[in-house]
Amino acid sequence: MRAVSVGIIGLGNVGSGTLEVLAENAEQIRLKLGFPLRVAAVCSRSVMKRKLPPSLGRVRRSVNWREVVDDPEIDVIAELVGGTGVAQEILDAAIDQKKSIVTANKELMALCGASIWARAIKAGINLAMEASVAGGIPIHAVLREGISGDRVQALFGILNGTSNYILTEMEKHGTALDVVLAEAQRLGYAEADPAADIDGFDARYKLALLAALAFGERITPADIYVEGIRRITPLDFAYARQLGQTIRLLGSARQTSEGLILSVRPALVPRTAIIASVDGAYNGIWVHGHHGGDTFYYGRGAGSRPTGVAVVSDLMRVAREIRSGSPERVSPFAHERLGEYKPLSILEQSRPYYLRFTVEDRPGIIAALAGILAARNISLEAVLQLPSEEKHNLPFVITVETTPERALREALDEMAGLDFLKEPPLALPLETGL
Repeated sequence: MRAVSVGIIGLGNVGSGTLEVLAENAEQIRLKLGFPLRVAAVCSRSVMKRKLPPSLGRVRRSVNWREVVDDPEIDVIAELVGGTGVAQEILDAAIDQKKSIVTANKELMALCGASIWARAIKAGINLAMEASVAGGIPIHAVLREGISGDRVQALFGILNGTSNYILTEMEKHGTALDVVLAEAQRLGYAEADPAADIDGFDARYKLALLAALAFGERITPADIYVEGIRRITPLDFAYARQLGQTIRLLGSARQTSEGLILSVRPALVPRTAIIASVDGAYNGIWVHGHHGGDTFYYGRGAGSRPTGVAVVSDLMRVAREIRSGSPERVSPFAHERLGEYKPLSILEQSRPYYLRFTVEDRPGIIAALAGILAARNISLEAVLQLPSEEKHNLPFVITVETTPERALREALDEMAGLDFLKEPPLALPLETGL
């Protein structure tokens, strides 16, 4: 059977990893498909200087992505550029040329994926995006097909490997965030501008995609509450350890009787929970189904080869459909149509909370804080203070019983006016249900 021809646009980490996987696994891919998957063209600004795997054979090189999209011999376009500018143009042009699309673009898919899919179906071609979330973990396939017969009630994920690496290194070595971040940048785990990772925006795009797959709703990323890890210190890990907890940046989506509550924020997680064992640059995703109960998925969330495997697997799926199937076999969003949805405010969530204070020590501090909490029916659970000689910059922790976040925020706003506070309190939820 004739080969399916692929054009790869973008030769960064993911594009390079994809070429390596295609080259090294070419014979296995042919045996699985029953026909070859051939790289016909590659495109990047530096492609003329790049050394391509010799086993790929003759591959046309171009610095102009339009030449690749317009090539009548190419069946599938792999968009591995990223972002929402040129990438959007590439996908629009591919759909106009009736070429199926594989993408690793979490940002574009989170913002426009549903409308792109609708256009792709109308054009009679396919769209696949497994590599857009969690790198080497096939979480799209799980939600789209593997557990599609269940009704997802909750999903929690460590979705950003950079932040997870930073947090776990802080915990292991008691090192400050800025020191670990510098090391992560040296090792290539973090970008020169790390804001997308450590401020939670990368994870927010991924959560928007997972929520669409899990719950059938089109989620606007900007509607998801996001809070990063910049205020987490080694001291917070010391207190978390006293509580039998650790700290992770969690993307969470929970179905309540009133609607979905979604957030990306650092949270305390019981050390006995399986997701607490996800260390370093790895990702982990816990899903709770109404009938199937708990399932957990773990693996590398990034990296050229793990993500390249996800891209190649999508290329194989699309190639099968080009040869013998229908592009409408399974929507990449797991639902024929996505509902238009605005998640509930995070203020509607009720949780126990960890509150870390830094104060100018004086009598009556606990009484003042407890009075503000009590006025909103917030009950203290514990007060913890590790030994410290910093009486002018004294840290301690209060944990409170389950309370609405709205009430807690009101209390924190009132506390902001207290003259003994050296900085605003740090409030983290305790995710006890994992």
